[in-house]
Amino acid sequence: MPEYRRNFVPGGTFFFTLVTWDRQSILIEEAARAALHRAFDEVHAVRPFAIEAIVLLPNHVHTLWTLPKDDADFSTRWQVIKAKFSRRFSAAGGQEGSASPSRVCHGERAIWQRRFWEHTVRDEREFEILCHYIHYNPVKHGHAACPHSWPYSSFQKFVNMNRYEPDWNCVCSLAGKSPTIPDVPSQITGE
Repeated sequence: MPEYRRNFVPGGTFFFTLVTWDRQSILIEEAARAALHRAFDEVHAVRPFAIEAIVLLPNHVHTLWTLPKDDADFSTRWQVIKAKFSRRFSAAGGQEGSASPSRVCHGERAIWQRRFWEHTVRDEREFEILCHYIHYNPVKHGHAACPHSWPYSSFQKFVNMNRYEPDWNCVCSLAGKSPTIPDVPSQITGE
């Protein structure tokens, strides 16, 4: 079995994918969105990080973070975010999946997969490609016809910053043309 090593780069920018346990479609429920938003805010207050781009789908989240220049500890941030989310989501009546015997033994809830995907962003071009991947993901998974129509992403933030046109990869305004599907190598996204 290969040994997986995380790439800890102080001040780095990282692409992450976190997936719910058993791919439960819970993340766009109002209680889940509120719990996740609060968990992000609470962790950010103690351990700052910049969310460069994000998309929340029913069973997974993709995001790009930049850490402070002297800090490379994204793992602790994710551990605390997942724990805070799980407690708050369960307290609000959110449904957990069926816990495996291993999870029960370790006292783990059946809300998140144990691990997460991480990729260190190497340059501006890779950053741009990953932003495209993040914002096109709801279309890719059939949750929206166009990136602008998915409310759970940073797409509008990118429009407001003039990084995207409002109709970026939009089939509503392409008059029969096909959108440009972001081509991202699987070794970057983990998919």
